[in-house]
Amino acid sequence: MSLWRTKSLEFLTEEANSGDQKLERKLGAFSLILLGVGAIIGAGLFSITGIAAAENAGPAIVLSFLLASLGCVFAGLCFSELAAMIPVAGGAYSYTYATLGEFVAWIIGWALILEYAAGAAVVSISWSAYVVSFLQGLNIHLPTALLASPWQPTHLPDGTEVYGWINLPPLLIIALLSGLLIVGIDKSAKVNAILVAIKVAVVLLFIGVGFGYVQEDNYKPFIPPNTGGFGEFGWSGIMRAAGVVFLAYIGFDAVSTAAQEVKRPQRNLPIGIIGSLGICTVLYVLFALVLVGLVHYTELNVAAPVAAAINKTPFLWLNGLIKLAIIAGLTSVILVLLLGQSRIFFTMSKDGLLPPFFSIVHPRYHTPWVSSLFLMVLVGLFAAFAPLSLVGHLTSIGTLLAFAIVCVSVIVLRKTHPDWERPFKTPFVPLIPLFGILTCMVLMFSLGWASWARLAVWILIGLAVYFLYGKQNSHLAKFE
Repeated sequence: MSLWRTKSLEFLTEEANSGDQKLERKLGAFSLILLGVGAIIGAGLFSITGIAAAENAGPAIVLSFLLASLGCVFAGLCFSELAAMIPVAGGAYSYTYATLGEFVAWIIGWALILEYAAGAAVVSISWSAYVVSFLQGLNIHLPTALLASPWQPTHLPDGTEVYGWINLPPLLIIALLSGLLIVGIDKSAKVNAILVAIKVAVVLLFIGVGFGYVQEDNYKPFIPPNTGGFGEFGWSGIMRAAGVVFLAYIGFDAVSTAAQEVKRPQRNLPIGIIGSLGICTVLYVLFALVLVGLVHYTELNVAAPVAAAINKTPFLWLNGLIKLAIIAGLTSVILVLLLGQSRIFFTMSKDGLLPPFFSIVHPRYHTPWVSSLFLMVLVGLFAAFAPLSLVGHLTSIGTLLAFAIVCVSVIVLRKTHPDWERPFKTPFVPLIPLFGILTCMVLMFSLGWASWARLAVWILIGLAVYFLYGKQNSHLAKFE
């Protein structure tokens, strides 16, 4: 049996639209844009921006966001071409299966578990910390024993460390969102739309109010001179900051995992991917411009840089709204990550690489409900008990690996299947995919050898699962 067996486009399309275990197409372009924005804008915008400005770029953090968005656009254009060509669930995993073969597809699917499942657990812990802090602001105090695991403290936004018996809030939010995903993709999309509306409204309010109190002197010098080391201001600082804030864009790829539930996917998937990236780039640049205009960049290396900026205006009540926006933002991120992971499990199960129960579709709601239940238990227990600090670092490197291989897939498909219909075409191939690969590899190497070592261990575990189960049970094996 070959490790490099691939699926044809015809096989993928027929498989997606046949049989009883079929997902229902309910999402339009606008819903996809909101899913992308929901996945991208989280707590990072409110914390990373200030730190990167204070330590690396100064007011030129605005240029760093533009550079980071350019790197994402390279990958986003590649995702758009493949999503329009291969409109099936599974995202990068499915694209790789059609281009580079089953073995590489398995590795990507395994790596995406880090982005989606582990990412959802990590984000839910942050969600818990902000909810506890928000409630404390309302003089509502929850029992400490229910706010952290015995092995890993919860760090509240004010810096307080809390130990306990179980971190219950993440378990509750994961259970609630998993239940929502089970009862329908359309209902999940509506809740996500509300959450996105809340956080975007607060970001726009901060931008609108803050512009009136910007001090032009805070922009001088716009590019602070380098202090002697690489990444310490100057142009190298802008580049280093771009690598830091790149992580604030991760999540747009989750749009492609829902391809099998999208109406007119050839048209709507590229709109969803590129549209969400465009909206977030505009918001990020304006947000950064106001932040460094309100507070001198040397004063932004604090735990709550946005609070420091709001204190420069008469509207101190905005601090409470910012916390609310962060909570809404993190909730939508968890929702989209759980959505993406359940669809990847669904697709890998339909391919025979995972047990068949993962691809069971609910007869009424037409969702992969068993996958969602499994994730609810797995991710919920990890968030409630496990020390996740190491897993948090793995999320980024696993995502960047998937991005790079998607860019490779575009080049390979252009060579091996030049006649396949492409409703959306990545421009300037192979330059755009090569730039995407280069960007991802540079950022992966910037994460350090420890992250690479952990990724290697994770991949080795995945290889054991593949050779002990997936390779023998692959549905493509029966055609050999």
